[in-house]
Amino acid sequence: MINTQIKPFNATAFKQGEFVEISEKDVLGKWAVFFFYPADFTFVCPTELEDLASKYEELQSMGVEVFSVSTDTHFCHKAWHDTSAAIGKINYYMVGDQTATITNNFGVLREGQGLADRATFLIDPEGTIQAMEITAEGIGRDAEDLMRKVKAAQYVAAHPGEVCPAKWKEGEATLAPSLDLVGKI
Repeated sequence: MINTQIKPFNATAFKQGEFVEISEKDVLGKWAVFFFYPADFTFVCPTELEDLASKYEELQSMGVEVFSVSTDTHFCHKAWHDTSAAIGKINYYMVGDQTATITNNFGVLREGQGLADRATFLIDPEGTIQAMEITAEGIGRDAEDLMRKVKAAQYVAAHPGEVCPAKWKEGEATLAPSLDLVGKI
């Protein structure tokens, strides 16, 4: 999946009190996070979505749009948003993928279940997948670690010839791969 292009899709999302139509064209030209989760009204999912909501304003300031995706409908997303204090904090897109088109496009549909895996994809402005993470059902993701990955991907995109080492954080030293560096790390 890494370095492949986002595939075409059309869907309806719930965002800030409205139903909106979206497609892959809404992703191109900006950084985007696709945040797949199994289902609304569950247990680990709301903790992850609330955690991500706490970082949404900062992601927006970095030019990143967020699309949470499950195979529930956009109506179900609205009902969850209206009834859950945690989900009520969400201002990003909550995409209804009841046809599983988007979930299949990213290869994270649980066969025979109709549910998405717990998966995150970072897409660059050209529509290329730069990072992905898939965890087991009971393992929640951390928005702070996602932020670190977004910052690293944006840094690498803006600084050709440099790479970010393990645990890199914004402002820390990077590496410039070269023949002289081989065997010195």
